[in-house]
Amino acid sequence: MVANLTRLLTKYGMNFVNGLFTTLELALISVAIGCIIGAIVAIMRLSKSKILNGIAAVYTEVIRDTPLLLQLYFFYFLLPDILPALRLSKFTCIAVALIFNSGAYMSEVFRSGIQSVDRGQTEAARSLGLSSSQTMIRIVLPQALRNVLPAMCNEFVAITKETSLASTFYVGDLMTQYQTISGKTYMVIEPLIIIGVIYFVVTFTMSKLIAVLERKLKTDE
Repeated sequence: MVANLTRLLTKYGMNFVNGLFTTLELALISVAIGCIIGAIVAIMRLSKSKILNGIAAVYTEVIRDTPLLLQLYFFYFLLPDILPALRLSKFTCIAVALIFNSGAYMSEVFRSGIQSVDRGQTEAARSLGLSSSQTMIRIVLPQALRNVLPAMCNEFVAITKETSLASTFYVGDLMTQYQTISGKTYMVIEPLIIIGVIYFVVTFTMSKLIAVLERKLKTDE
């Protein structure tokens, strides 16, 4: 077992590294853009407009109540048909699916973050002559962002693990590399052990950093 693991790392080390970079790239893009979408959708949910509220509610409920793998299939086959001229890559289609998934979950996080901001600050800003949009952008959102920062980091950890589903479409992530290496070497357990260790080290490290961030934020309050 140890000899096989060593041989795999020696021969296919760069495959594992490339898979890790692709996994983290997918996660980073998904969460970064997903947070922007989430903030916009959260504002729509809190809007007095029934139309905006309804659109946001439908989006979040559809995404949150359907499996991620189904969403990946949907965007993978749908986007090339809708936008054939762009010739979207497999990576792009999967990234878009993960972005929409992350955006739906982050919208609820941002909504709770916005609602956690003291209403008195909003009323004070309005009394000083700031419009609703100015109050939201200058007063509410900065504080909400601080409140939801740990949750954003946790979403990154969750998406990092969920990118394993992208291997269904061979986009080059860690699990895709596992399938490739396993097919070449006819080994099943050894590549899985290496992939599992990589996932564990990455997510465990990020989880510990998030815990440190949460303690720091509580100390600064």
